[in-house]
Amino acid sequence: MRATNDTVSSRIEIARAELTPIQFATGLLFAAAIAFVLVFLQEPLAHDAMHNFRHAAGITCH
Repeated sequence: MRATNDTVSSRIEIARAELTPIQFATGLLFAAAIAFVLVFLQEPLAHDAMHNFRHAAGITCH
């Protein structure tokens, strides 16, 4: 059972233990792609779409 106060680093450690290196690298690449789009494509519509996608994927961002 996971603690209710998970941190980003604890989630990364859990992912490293449960995923293969290829799966982990793919997830990291996907996260980097999201960050790139949000930083360099400051279009509000794109930002809102990515924000909603993160919430739909279960990623808490605020």
